[in-house]
Amino acid sequence: MDHATAWQGLFFWGFLVVFGAVMYAVSPRVRTESGFFLGHDEAGRPATRRALMLSIFISWIFAKSVTNAANLGAAYGIVGGLAYATYWLSIPFAGWIIFRLRTRDGATGIVPWLMARYGRAAALAFSAAILVRLFNEVWSNTAVVGGYYGDAGSPAFIGAALLFTAVVLFYSLKGGLRSSIFTDVIQAVVFVLFLGMVLAWIVPTHGPLRLLGEGRFALDAGLDLLLVALLQVLSYPFHDPVLTDRGFITDEKTMLRAFVVAGLLGFAAILAFSLVGVHARLEGLQGGGNVPAALARGLGLAGYFAMIAVMVSSAASTLDSTFTSLSKSVARELPLLAGRRPSIRAIGVGTTAMVAFALLGNLPMLLGTDILKATTISGTMVIGLAVGQIPAAWAIGDGRYALLLGTNLYGLLICFTGFLLPLAVDRRRLVVATGS
Repeated sequence: MDHATAWQGLFFWGFLVVFGAVMYAVSPRVRTESGFFLGHDEAGRPATRRALMLSIFISWIFAKSVTNAANLGAAYGIVGGLAYATYWLSIPFAGWIIFRLRTRDGATGIVPWLMARYGRAAALAFSAAILVRLFNEVWSNTAVVGGYYGDAGSPAFIGAALLFTAVVLFYSLKGGLRSSIFTDVIQAVVFVLFLGMVLAWIVPTHGPLRLLGEGRFALDAGLDLLLVALLQVLSYPFHDPVLTDRGFITDEKTMLRAFVVAGLLGFAAILAFSLVGVHARLEGLQGGGNVPAALARGLGLAGYFAMIAVMVSSAASTLDSTFTSLSKSVARELPLLAGRRPSIRAIGVGTTAMVAFALLGNLPMLLGTDILKATTISGTMVIGLAVGQIPAAWAIGDGRYALLLGTNLYGLLICFTGFLLPLAVDRRRLVVATGS
């Protein structure tokens, strides 16, 4: 290894350490439960609308999301990018539903609302799905960062992923949700700036019209995944506490505005980043499952660093939110499901859960699991279906996501029927009993 390569390697590894040190230094230290679990400041005030909006925006710009968007852009052109960006319509939809739950039912959280409305068993099943989702968020984001330091499974890949996990865990333990929201604002600005730099390198090569015109709307060319995303908008956001926890920490109107703006900004950002993949498609570049990393290697030192900055900032914002949501679930919601009050040492319980998930949550990354599965399978899981057990006859079309599309369409019909039919029967019985 020559001296130039050694210095570059030291620079990139040092960036992870410096990033963690800076985030730790600026993160507020929190000692109260309202600050650690609800994001309140020392005076008990909730996050501002702008801070909440930026937090939602960057927390849902996962590192795996921008990677998936680029991979799908490379596979299907702009149709692939549009398909993945459609998931961000989940955010305004979730905001509207949470707004109704809060104003109509006085809900203080998804799990407490489920307990009050449908009983402890329903809330327990939902919480189990949440824990699976949070588990997926750990490995799927650390694996993306690792991919910029080495090939999947290599010592450099694993070392970078684990170092990244450690630096995010370090500052997350300091301030919980308040720390997460505070650093999200910084990470959102970093992400947008470096995304702009990446696009400035990419777009002029083929021009915006050529990039936006690449691809075709057909079931075997990405349209099947676009339809999957439209269907999963109805279910996908509600088993994601990274999103839904933020729906209960400010007043209802502030929350709803923040959710709508964050969703629209997220849609635009993901669609824009998918152009990285469309560019790679036009260039004939094979990404091997990580198109942005493969493309970044050809952008020179500055371009590669810009791509790493995009990935690290987006992954960190998601991972710290994952840790804080996990701590809230374990320390405050699981005791309620067990019929007990949360411990007086809830912060200690929450931080212990963070450390445990930081260790266990990286196991799939070490085993080399496909990061797209963290999105498509978890979105299907929330309606109670496992893709591997679905009959082939359910497939719609003959594209890569044909079975996934059929599973979600028929699964949603089954779920809605199973929910609405008993209500209709009960209403019919009531009409018969009252004679009206």
